[in-house]
Amino acid sequence: MVRTQYPTESLQLWEKAKELRTKFYKDFEEAKKRGGLRWMGSGWAFDSVPKGLGEDLYCLPGEIYGANCAFEPSLSKKFLKSTSDYGFAPDLCAYMRNYWGSILCNEYALGNGNFPEADFAWTQHICCSQAKWYQNASELQAGETPLFAVDVGVGPYFPFQSVMYEQRLRYVVDQLLDGIEWLQKITGREFKDDLFIKAAWNEIYSCNKWAEICQLNQAIPSPLDEKTIHSLYLFGSLQKSHEDWTNFFDELYEEVKDRVDRGIAAVANEEKRIMTDNLSPWGIMKIYDHMERWGAACVGSLTSFGLNGGWLYDNKNHDLYPRPLPEDKPNNRLEACRMLADWQLSKPVYQQFYNPEYKTKMIDALAKNWDIDGIILHYNRGCEGLSVGIAENRLGLLELKNKVMVYEGNMGDETEFDESATLKRLDIFLENLGLERPED
Repeated sequence: MVRTQYPTESLQLWEKAKELRTKFYKDFEEAKKRGGLRWMGSGWAFDSVPKGLGEDLYCLPGEIYGANCAFEPSLSKKFLKSTSDYGFAPDLCAYMRNYWGSILCNEYALGNGNFPEADFAWTQHICCSQAKWYQNASELQAGETPLFAVDVGVGPYFPFQSVMYEQRLRYVVDQLLDGIEWLQKITGREFKDDLFIKAAWNEIYSCNKWAEICQLNQAIPSPLDEKTIHSLYLFGSLQKSHEDWTNFFDELYEEVKDRVDRGIAAVANEEKRIMTDNLSPWGIMKIYDHMERWGAACVGSLTSFGLNGGWLYDNKNHDLYPRPLPEDKPNNRLEACRMLADWQLSKPVYQQFYNPEYKTKMIDALAKNWDIDGIILHYNRGCEGLSVGIAENRLGLLELKNKVMVYEGNMGDETEFDESATLKRLDIFLENLGLERPED
């Protein structure tokens, strides 16, 4: 029995989102036919920087591509087997192994032909595997591909430390400036500051707008569910500096705000509100459908909110709120690099790499301000970065009077996920939250 309480309707921008996504991957595949350049790198990379080389550069963000592979279990199984046969350890990042497997099988998961090789790799390094990801990817391609990785592991951002040290910020800025010179050298192209500055502002704007969209999910009923959010937040990982995405996020904000104003729910029978911490197993998205049958709406996670969103944490008021846009746009290369570095280093997801307490505080702030009834933590063996300190997070959240459930799995390798056991554990958790077991 479905207990309908709220009106619901499909997201009007859904078809446009799919069209933009299809175009993005097709542009990468056909870049050479158009005389353009391809580059590979992390979805967290400073993607506005290569924009200074021209409008005909196309990228393939590794994590998002790996997630798309994982969404197709049969394809992912083939790719993961190829990396294992090659000699890569199975406990490495699952997205990374799917990506490498696609190269080894020479199969483009989002097209109809061979894997499109990149002209260069441009990435950042916060997780232990990111720079090594593209080093190996470059070696697996026909010829070794030039690689530049920006180290952003400089320590936590205010207020999790007493001050944002100038030398830490400058360390990242100097790498970006060096990277610009490197990009000109390996491509033979002139770097145009006007293109870069425009793209840098787009990147920052997208981060701000995504956070504002997520903040709208504080409404009851929630206008978006996390299953939808997973599909939408990935656009920020594709290329935040792309004008298509900034325009899309503007339209999305207006639609979500309209849903809030009209009381349109993502989950019609919302009775309890759930929040997660991490990426879910992409091949088993039925977890969310199962919760909805119980009347539980999953309204987001620290990862889906904070991986591409610009947020600031208020330690005094215990609040996580969208970071306001700078009053002025950057005027030159140095200002753009400095603004980009500062925004990147303030990302919520970055802070959890330094101390489990920071992640606990941020999740608790989300739980309090988004009216969350229960928190689900994914002991995700597919991503060390997002799972570091997660056992400490569980204890910390329990001490702060949150109701917490944990399960083990892998966001990119379904063989490490026990669906039956997880659903049974989830049933017990939802029943303990006061929900009635749905009829079969």
